[in-house]
Amino acid sequence: MLATTPPMGWNSWDSYGTTVTEDEVLANARVMAERLLPHGWDTVVVDIAWYDPTARSHGYNDGAPLELDAYGRQMPAPNRFPSAADGAGFGPLAAQVHALGLKFGLHIMRGIPRRAVELDLPILGTGYTAKDVADLDHVCQWNPDNYGLDHDHPGAQAYYDAQVAQFAAWGVDFIKADDMQAPYYEREIAAYATAIQRSGRDIALSLSPGTHLSTAHVGHLREHAQMWRISDDLWDRWEDVHAQFARLARWAPFQQPGGWADADMLPFGRIGIRAERGEPRDCRLSLDEQRTLMTLWCMGRSPLMVGGDLPTSTPETLDLLATPAVAEVLQGSTDGRELLREPLEGGELIVWSARAAASDRVYAAVFWTGEAPFEARVALSSILGNGHGDVTATDLWPASSPATVDATELAATVPAHGVAWVALDPR
Repeated sequence: MLATTPPMGWNSWDSYGTTVTEDEVLANARVMAERLLPHGWDTVVVDIAWYDPTARSHGYNDGAPLELDAYGRQMPAPNRFPSAADGAGFGPLAAQVHALGLKFGLHIMRGIPRRAVELDLPILGTGYTAKDVADLDHVCQWNPDNYGLDHDHPGAQAYYDAQVAQFAAWGVDFIKADDMQAPYYEREIAAYATAIQRSGRDIALSLSPGTHLSTAHVGHLREHAQMWRISDDLWDRWEDVHAQFARLARWAPFQQPGGWADADMLPFGRIGIRAERGEPRDCRLSLDEQRTLMTLWCMGRSPLMVGGDLPTSTPETLDLLATPAVAEVLQGSTDGRELLREPLEGGELIVWSARAAASDRVYAAVFWTGEAPFEARVALSSILGNGHGDVTATDLWPASSPATVDATELAATVPAHGVAWVALDPR
């Protein structure tokens, strides 16, 4: 089974948008291997438009001269990925990432490149061409690169089969397939999963975006993918983080090995370098807000994909990502759920719990959404149930305001937009 625990990695989007280069990917991979791999972070993902030699920050290029092979399949732009020259594709870059002990992933858009249709390129292994299989009516509303595919035509599946077979030959381990869920393209998702199966390589499939994604799709999602976004893009704004409380509370009961609802990337560290949104900056979330985000994602068992440029991020950011409790809870807990959401004067008190899979340990997260610190007191019976014995509390964020427990209560001073995150162990 793929993705038995939620994937953890780095994705180029928040830092570089459409413009990341081979050198930048490798620089981030090296920091991940040295600093974060021991803490569970193991996947490096090249996001959108790696096939556009004219890529720029703050948007997409209409009519871009995309790099394609003779069969209309995207190829890395050699001016950005020099090792891809002479048809080598991402094979050499993937090999360098693998040599560091990491997995290699890439982003792809739903459909077939418009340039392939304009050139009427053949589809590998068939007598069909791109014009035969293109669906000109079902195009992405925000990206101009592709047309849709007509899945009533057998050449549509053949195109995806050929595309993914090439990815497999390059050594790709992870595919982020975009424009799949808003609206929900059921046949596209199934076709892409079929292409991965036919490739003969274990490749995890991540679906985006998650605009208004309904839990009614969970059966289909589990059958065909390992990750699926449950929101639009998340950036370094408190309102974006706050909105994920309700979404993760809705999706947490459905989390299981091999299928993970994804609350989107962590915009931590140095972001916006050449991104779609904003200028170069350090993450604007406070440390307490970043801890809230990370805690919520871990308790809700969302995949973790950090977006900051690791080589230029602060040591404090890397320390945050390497906090031992992150992998402990994300990879080793079960039954994460929201227990309480109470509107109070000045904010909301929100409490989550999860159980360790291999011990009697229980994790508790006490969140406060208000603008000033809050003295939180939560009945232990709300977290552990009636009849619990005495427990000890261990704070999971280093140098945080300590939580205390007595026979009946968990008490903590929770910072503004912050969290008290503790492990409760029987005495």
